[in-house]
Parts: sequence; C-alpha cells; structure tokens
Amino acid sequence: ARCLFNAGATPKDFNKKLLQNEHLKVVDYEPDSSKIFPRADIKGGVAITYFDKEKNFGAIDTFTPFPELNSILHKVCIDNKNFQPFNKIVYSQTSYRLTKKFHEDNPDAIKKISKGHQNDFSTALMNNFSDLFFDEKPDDEHEYIKVVGRQNNKRIYKFFRREWVNNPEPLEKFKILIPKANGSGAIGEVMSTPLVGLPLVGSTETFISVGAFDTREEAEACLAYIKTKFCRAMIGILKVTQDNTPEKWAKVPLQDFSAASDIDWTKKISEIDAQLYKKYSLSADEIKFIEEKIRAMS
Repeated sequence: ARCLFNAGATPKDFNKKLLQNEHLKVVDYEPDSSKIFPRADIKGGVAITYFDKEKNFGAIDTFTPFPELNSILHKVCIDNKNFQPFNKIVYSQTSYRLTKKFHEDNPDAIKKISKGHQNDFSTALMNNFSDLFFDEKPDDEHEYIKVVGRQNNKRIYKFFRREWVNNPEPLEKFKILIPKANGSGAIGEVMSTPLVGLPLVGSTETFISVGAFDTREEAEACLAYIKTKFCRAMIGILKVTQDNTPEKWAKVPLQDFSAASDIDWTKKISEIDAQLYKKYSLSADEIKFIEEKIRAMS
C-alpha cells in the first residue's frame, strides 16, 4: 500500500498516475500486513484495489484509511484557500554537503569514501575521519561549526571546520532538528526528541532540519507545533513508514510562529491543540479521533 501514500521505492510518476486515476478505488486497507500475510512485515500495510474502466469513482488524490482523517484533510488542506504546506520550511537530510575545500585539504579522504558519495555529510564521517571532528572547539585560526550526529545509538556533538561544509540556509539560523528515520509509520507516533538547533549548529544526514528562524522564540513555537497532536495527525496522512522526509509534511499546514500569530505558542501543548482545532473548525468526532489516535508529547 505504500504507493497509495506516494512512499517507498515505486516510481513517483506511477504513484501519481494511480492516485489520479478515476477508474480505481481502494476496496480495503490493512495497515498491519501480518494480519494478511503472517510472515511478512510490509511497511505501510496492504491494500486491495479495484479497477473498472467503465466506472468513474473519482480520483483518490490523497489516500487516508480513516474517514475522520479524510474529512480533516479536506477542511485543513483541500478546501482551505489559505493552506500553505509545512514542507516549504523542511530541509532534507542532504542539505549539508562536504565542499571542494575539504577534498583539497584532505586529498586522501576519497579513499575512505564510497564512490558516488564523495560529498555526503553522513554520520559515518565522524567514524572515518575522527581526527577531523573534535569534542572541544580547537583554539586555532579556523572557524568551526558544531555538528549533531549519531554514534552507538546516542546523539553526539562534534566541532568541524566550517569551510569544509557548505552553507545551507538553516546553518546560521535557529531551526528544529528531527531524526530522518522515526518510528514505524503508524499513526499517532511521537517524534524522537526533536531539538532546537542554534546558529552555527549543523547536522549529519541522520537528521532533517525544520525552519530557518531569526529568533529562538520562533523556533520554540515551531517545536511546540510539531509536538501537537494536530500536527502529527496531519503528518500521519503521508508518513506510513519510518522515513521522515520533507515530502511527508506536505499535508501539514504551515503556521505563523511569530508573536503576531493567531496561535498563542506559549501555552501548554494541549491548549495549543485546542486552538488549532478551533482554527480549522474541527468537529467533535474529528477532535475525538485525534485525541484518541495520537499519542501526547511533552
């Protein structure tokens, strides 16, 4: 069923044609593949589809297995003329790249890097080039950035020469760092400890970045939004695997995180949720669906 969520390895063009085909409908969807194939773990579940070239069922467009979530989708995104997708401010895990200067200063580095990945800023770099990453900022003539990575299932922070990595927009701004792989894709999952990244703090490909804010207050407001049940319900429309790429946030509505926002981001997460429910005129049944299906985050 991953193709219904435009996820997985199926070509995106095929997914698009399938979702826009008016002669196709989903007869049944089972998110737990083991209920149909006991020995198979199929991320995203299994779908039974029906095609009839003589009948027009209307294009699926965006598939949601829950009627409540489908009605929320229409209110928040499809029928909302002011909708702006949140993924406009989500930066992919490949935003940070090694520069030409890195290879000039470390000519033997290419021998330790797989072919085709010469500029990847992966967590593996911290292992392969441990002599170039420092626990403390060196006292020399070079400028350094702080890099968040992952090692032995723990987050680590290292200092790395700034001229050896490119300069994506979030680097000099406040942002939120979130693991690129998170959970299994089941709706209602919590995010794995997102954190506010300060200016001159970058990240390896283990993380995606959200936002490029001028103030910490805006970043904190964005973090509060990500923790809401409402936001994570909207993420659940497209995120059905552990993959947490920018595309998965396309149905999440972008908000104003400044002090002029129509949402008071200083409130408790549950109170922010209540404001969002009111903003998008969610019904009692829709609110109940979110409150029951989505786990709370502190």
